[in-house]
This record gives sequence, structure tokens and C-alpha cells, in this order.
Amino acid sequence: MSRTPPHSTPPANGFIALARKLYNPIGFKKGYNFVLFVITAGGMMGFALARMMYFNIDGVFCNPDHKQRTLPGECYFYQSGTGRAGIIMHLTGMLPGGFLACLQFVPVIRHKAILFHRLNGYLVLLLSIVGIIGVFMIARRTFGGGVSMQTVMGTGSIMFLSALGLSIYNIKKLQIEQHRAWMLRAWVYAGFIITMRIISFLAVMITADSGYYQVKQCAVLDFIFKHNQTRVLDLYSDCGGYYSGENPGLNVIVHGNYHAHQPAEIAAGFTSVFDAGSWLALAIHAILVELYLHLTPAEAERLRRISYQRQLEAGMKNAGNAGLTVQRLGDAEPWLPPVELQRAEHSRTPSLDEDMREKRVSAA
Repeated sequence: MSRTPPHSTPPANGFIALARKLYNPIGFKKGYNFVLFVITAGGMMGFALARMMYFNIDGVFCNPDHKQRTLPGECYFYQSGTGRAGIIMHLTGMLPGGFLACLQFVPVIRHKAILFHRLNGYLVLLLSIVGIIGVFMIARRTFGGGVSMQTVMGTGSIMFLSALGLSIYNIKKLQIEQHRAWMLRAWVYAGFIITMRIISFLAVMITADSGYYQVKQCAVLDFIFKHNQTRVLDLYSDCGGYYSGENPGLNVIVHGNYHAHQPAEIAAGFTSVFDAGSWLALAIHAILVELYLHLTPAEAERLRRISYQRQLEAGMKNAGNAGLTVQRLGDAEPWLPPVELQRAEHSRTPSLDEDMREKRVSAA
């Protein structure tokens, strides 16, 4: 006769019972964790899978004969040189890396397939480094390449790599709860690239008639209009110096308008808001991950007790307080597991009683 496990509560209704049949086999114990996994990891995996076709740079990503997958004119910088190498490294690293990283957060893999978890983790780390190097190589041109855009791309990349590095440091120190915290931070930071697209798409529609302008190279405009000199000069007569060879690096002002019927203005509309959307997305993700960590102290405490046991077995001093714990870096009280804490309290009790008796005697 089957009965409900003592550590779980009976399902409140049929829907919850059905949901548990879905998420319990893959290791999730609480429904809200599974929902968050579907939203975050599912979004990342879907984002990565939908862009796997981009590995075909010329056939799909930058194919001028089909609907391009980039902003109009951006592929001008991906034709050769640093830009092309950078976009290949970025796509090759971050797309498979982002997909495989989601598997690291599946509980049954962490608990039952430990070797896969470790090997996959190192593979994800390697792919992430390759992908972020690619980001730095294309940051000067991606989404307009303005100083603000370069700054947010650099900030997000440094935050991501730093969090990955700290997570690896903590697991080497057997401080599992800190490894969890920093790995969560890393991939929530990385996920801002999805949110920034959503925010920017909304922003470009809101600001369509707001009169924003962007600077574009005439060479890029020539690329956008497929080398149709007449068309470019009709729209941007100042590009005459570019076509005459007098000023090959000539720039002109382009009105940003998402609702326009020509691609240069659509591109300008997006580049005028992408930096702001990126900063907002990065801030949202940084705040939300800290909120999640703050609201899940029980899981952190459970993992810290496991860390304590493993550090004891490894012969480490001050077990439970390795890695980047607040006890090492701040002024928090030393952490002890519940049993050791009770022993410490019992050992202090007699001395406290003696102090109280001495105070009573002196007062009398």
C-alpha cells in the first residue's frame, strides 16, 4: 500500500498531483522551482535552439537574398576580419554553451549523473569563455556600437565571467552553497540578452515618432541598399563624398523610425534604444537573482551542511567556512552545523551561570 512520503504534503488538488508527476522524476521537490526553471532555463534553451541556424553565417544569418537575422547593415561588419571572427566565436560559444548550461540546473542530473555534471560544467565554461571573447571582438559594431552599448556589453560580460570564475573557485573549496549562488548569478546575468531584446522591441515602438536620430556610415547605407547608389543618394545626398572617393569613411544622420518603409530608418530606430534597453535588462536580472537567493535560505543552509561534511572528510580546517563565505570576508559569527552549535551553547552555559552568581554575590 503506497503512502505519501513523510517529507512531502498531500497535493491540494488534481492539477498539483499531475504537476508533481511531471517534475518529481527530474528531481524538483517544489513546484515553484520547476516553474522558475521552465521560465528561465526553458527560455534560454529555446533562445539557443532557435538560433542554431545562425552557424550558417552567409546562408542564413547574413543572407542578403532572404530575411536577415540581424539589424539592417550590421552584417557589413561581419563580412571579414575581426568582426567575422568575433561573431563566429560568439555564436559557436554562447549558443551551445547556453543550452548545455541549462542541464546543469536539472536536479536529477546533479544528483544521479555527477560525472556528466562535472564534464558538462567544464565544457560550458570553455564555450562561455570563447563566446565572451567574441562579444568583445564585435562590441564596437553590434547594435549600433555606441559607447553606451559597448559599456553595457562589457559590463554584462565581466559580470558573467566573474560569477563563473567565483562559482568554480567555491566548488574547488567544496563550498557548495556558494557555488550554487554564483552559478545562478552567472546565468541569470547571461539571460539579460533575451530580456533586452523584449524591452528594446517595446521601446522602439513607443519611440517610433519621437524624432531620434543615429549616425550611420555611408558604406553601411550602401550595404543596406545593396549598392544601389541612386537610391542611397536620393535618401542621403550627403553620401556623395563617399561615392566620389573623397571621404570613404563619411557618416550621415539617419532618422530612427520603426514604422518607416526603408531599412536604414528601422535600424536607426533600434540602435537608438538598444543601449537603454540593455542597461535596464541587466539591472532587472541582477536584482531578481539576488531576490531569489534571499528568498531561498533553506536550500543554502542545506547545501552548507553538505559542504561542512565534505570539508571535514577532506581534512579541511574550519569546515563549513571555506570559499567566499561571509564568515571569511565579513564580521559574521562563525558558522556551525546545528549539532556543533548546540554543543557550543551547552559548553558556554555553566560559565554564564557562574557569572550570574558572582554578580549576585557582589551586588549583595
